Amino acid sequence: MEKIRAPICSLVGHVDHGKTSILDWIKGTSVARGEAGGITQAISSTNLSIDIIKNVSGELLKTLKINITLPGILFIDTPGHAAFTNLRKRGGNLADVAILVIDLNEGFKPQTLESTEILKQYKTPFIIAANKIDLIPGWNKSKKKHLMKNIKEQSLNVQQELDKRIYELVGKLHELGFASERYDRVDDYTKQIAIVPVSAKTGEGLPEMLMMLTGIAQRFLEQCLKCQVDGPAKGTVLEVKEEKGIGTTMDVILYDGTINKGDTFVVGGINEPIVSKVKILLQYEGKKLKQVKGVTAATGVKIAATGIEDVTPGMPLRESDEENLEQVKREIQEEVDEVLIETDNEGIVIKAESLGSLEALITLLRENDITIKKASIGDISKKDIMDASAEKEPLNKVIVGFNVKPLEKSDGVKIITHDVIYKIIDDLKEWKESTMKKLEAKEMEGLTRPCKMQIIPNCIFRQNNPAVVGVEVLLGTVTIGVPLMKSDGSKVSEIKSMQADGENVQEVEKGKQVAISIPNITVGRQIHEGTVLYSDVPEEDFVKFKKLKKYLKPDDIILLKEIAEIKRHENPVWGV
Repeated sequence: MEKIRAPICSLVGHVDHGKTSILDWIKGTSVARGEAGGITQAISSTNLSIDIIKNVSGELLKTLKINITLPGILFIDTPGHAAFTNLRKRGGNLADVAILVIDLNEGFKPQTLESTEILKQYKTPFIIAANKIDLIPGWNKSKKKHLMKNIKEQSLNVQQELDKRIYELVGKLHELGFASERYDRVDDYTKQIAIVPVSAKTGEGLPEMLMMLTGIAQRFLEQCLKCQVDGPAKGTVLEVKEEKGIGTTMDVILYDGTINKGDTFVVGGINEPIVSKVKILLQYEGKKLKQVKGVTAATGVKIAATGIEDVTPGMPLRESDEENLEQVKREIQEEVDEVLIETDNEGIVIKAESLGSLEALITLLRENDITIKKASIGDISKKDIMDASAEKEPLNKVIVGFNVKPLEKSDGVKIITHDVIYKIIDDLKEWKESTMKKLEAKEMEGLTRPCKMQIIPNCIFRQNNPAVVGVEVLLGTVTIGVPLMKSDGSKVSEIKSMQADGENVQEVEKGKQVAISIPNITVGRQIHEGTVLYSDVPEEDFVKFKKLKKYLKPDDIILLKEIAEIKRHENPVWGV
């Protein structure tokens, strides 16, 4: 039998921006409304019935002008970037919708950016709860009025300050590739992200937030939310822990089908799928955990079973009968293999604490053109150090880890760990850039660097003994001591010294102007205003540069080709 299941909603955003406070408000709505059974605490989640949503949002839902058929919304109870990245299923994120919580007073922070990147990666529809409007100076609190009425009754200064802070968010979201607007000004919900000003402290704006969330889920997700109630259970492991008197348990978000006590299931493992039977199913009854015989999607459930000690968060779980067991094991392994990478190609080693966070890290690394040799789950091990140190390319002798513990000894391997993926990418880029510069300097030590410059008109400071002229660097890097030639290949002399803004300098890059002194020539004879000069690169240096191409900038490669063409007018096989 097919039915529409409750959409799964994750609250994401930076620490202390109000995710837990908003969830606490959602949990407290049934108590405040005196509705028995309207809200259900489940394992790692909270089920909010559509009746409660209708009571809380009231007339607001009618403004959506759509028929609400959703049974409710399942909120993930462990908000935060770690839980968010754990939530995965084949083809994307387990969360159908999300609320990105942003403190209006602080704006975008590292975990806000990380959450936004992952929402974009999984194409998860989301709204923004712009929290802490009650902290806007002069804000008059009112729990009884609708948000828009309350905003209109604020002083002009308060309204302007709210608009200013909202449009700062709009600007930042635009930079990240999202069109957005305050929820009451949105023209097209398929193209714009709705920003709802809220206060988790006073409850202002939260009925409007629920209304927007319900509308998005109903309007855009109805087909995606159809599930087979009587079919085999499908879920994702959110957490694995020891329960006193029970043993190892898994907190599972069930998004399809039904699972019963005694059912056989397959869950992903690091090395191979794990097959076990449901020993105990636990759900909340009020505030107490009770054993149940069966559970139907979408909900959270605690499963006790044997042999699940090595299961990690984010792993897929499927119920199966004996007849289909081998096929289900293959499907589970394929799903895990989609994320775990081990190839013969060169690249870095990456580790993460869950399958979902590993997938998020892989995607962001690939977006930044970083190759991956091996990706796996768990803390950094000696084997990881060996794998990274075996890399021939120095820039690949690195391990990056998300929410994992590094080893104390790294044996020359760079280890970068953080609990924010966004920061890992930044640190890796910074390390690669500084390492590249060190390698480049070492490899190119003693070589004549390619450069191209032009003598600036009216900048002849001395004609000879030595000649001093102003030049603009057109390509490459000009250094002291570099031998010079003209565009016809004739030798000029070498640079004795350089000055920029009255200061002696050792090197000058493209786009800069500098005064250079050149001995043993006279301006007006060998060189003139407008003369283009090149570094006179020796043939043996040119051959070495060809081998060191990976360290060269695109401009340097273009310039070396120009220099080779000049040289080959006299010697056709120069540098070949």
